[in-house]
Amino acid sequence: MAINPFKPTAGKMPPILIGRQSIIDDFSEALANGAGAPGRIMLITGQRGFGKTVMLTEFRRIAKAQQWETIAETASEGLVARLIEALSPTGMRFDQANLSPSIGIAGIATASLGQAHFSTASNPLTLRNAIRKRLDSKKIGKGKGILITIDETQAASREDLIAIATAVQHVITDLDETDVPDAEKRGVAIVFAGLPAMLNDLLGNEVTTFLRRALRRELDNVPLPDVKNAYLESVASSGKTIDERTALAAARESDGYPYMVQLVGYYMWQSAQRRRSDAIGEQDVAAGIADALMAFDDAVCAPALDGVTSAERLFLNAMAKDAPNPTKVGDVAERVKRSRSWVNKYRAVLIANRLIRPSGHGELEFAVPHLGEYLRDRA
Repeated sequence: MAINPFKPTAGKMPPILIGRQSIIDDFSEALANGAGAPGRIMLITGQRGFGKTVMLTEFRRIAKAQQWETIAETASEGLVARLIEALSPTGMRFDQANLSPSIGIAGIATASLGQAHFSTASNPLTLRNAIRKRLDSKKIGKGKGILITIDETQAASREDLIAIATAVQHVITDLDETDVPDAEKRGVAIVFAGLPAMLNDLLGNEVTTFLRRALRRELDNVPLPDVKNAYLESVASSGKTIDERTALAAARESDGYPYMVQLVGYYMWQSAQRRRSDAIGEQDVAAGIADALMAFDDAVCAPALDGVTSAERLFLNAMAKDAPNPTKVGDVAERVKRSRSWVNKYRAVLIANRLIRPSGHGELEFAVPHLGEYLRDRA
């Protein structure tokens, strides 16, 4: 039975990591090049659907292949505590912890009703010691180490980020002060992934200034020739066929947006499968695009607008009238009836958040495919 080679599920490893090889090489070489290699601390940003989670999965696969231990986490409340627990699999030993809440009942000893938790002040030291103890264990060989990946970093609390940054910085410093050759030092690597706006939070605190020396990589649209070739190879590997012209048409409709690439591929393949055909034709691409757009709206367009202010939404709605074509900045000012300084302010904010981008002199376009049409349909 033929199996669809495209994997649009969030975080699922696609058959081909198109357009990402240079980032993969940066990370793989950093592990191989020993302590101090810049790629051992990395910040990966990109909009939803750009493959951040997939990249973290690939990094862990690479690390395991090089005999590194790996810890995967997603930012949410209790992040530091979970990291400490993961680093201490044989039983947690708290260096500085409190138990709360607790109550005292007359004639009975005080009883704890809660879980162990770490104070903000103790987090850096506790996590630092947990990493060092794990690195000193016999499970980790010379020149190897621990890779920690943190997804959805924009959801992390400032306290957790400070604790993690401080702990990792001290561990690296501790290792640098030893007389062990760099090739034999056990090390720690950490990769943060999140939305573009996370950079302002991560790099805006003095305690995390060392992260400014981290290797930053932004995931962007995949070049259309690479998408076309990926369609040709993936379809052929599944036992079906697609000609170059049809594959290029599908690539253009995906706009090189990684999640859309997978969606279009998945649904056009399914369309041919339902017809019991071994060849993917133009009608399959058309059917695939229609299905892909519905899924894309729910998975990408709607979440992309989470946290958008009313002023930003007003700006985006003004642009949506021209979608999918570019919009003149002057037309935005006229439609929203605001000053040019107001337009310039929110233009800068939306560009920084990767929702829109310049498309020519005095023109803007949506950076997320189909976002303009999505807004216009709901205006």
